[in-house]
Amino acid sequence: QVQLVESGGGLVQAGGSLRLSCAASGHTFSSYHMGWFRQTPGKEREFVAAISWSGGSSRYYADSVEGRFTISRDNAKNTVYLQMNSLKPEDTALYYCAAALGYFGEDKSRSLKSYNYWGQGTQVTVSS
Repeated sequence: QVQLVESGGGLVQAGGSLRLSCAASGHTFSSYHMGWFRQTPGKEREFVAAISWSGGSSRYYADSVEGRFTISRDNAKNTVYLQMNSLKPEDTALYYCAAALGYFGEDKSRSLKSYNYWGQGTQVTVSS
């Protein structure tokens, strides 16, 4: 079992930055594939970024955030981060952290169905 708690959301002007954190409980955090998703009212939850248990080169991004967002993890702190730069109004959403046991390639990393555990979300609002 893994419990996830997101933090770091808030209100920021377009062009600004935020760093989201997701703290995980459980001593096997390093075995989990981690992802970030986001959702706006009336729309489906969409993939943002994912990182394998080992981090490194196995990081995946949605086209809409590639080059602006960076996902990272600190297994010693049981935490995954999402650094968001050059924020745009269209990045406004409720951001969710998700975890799945094991290793996934890019296709599965992008699918909500691959993840077993979800946080409650943290709101990011970008004003124009």
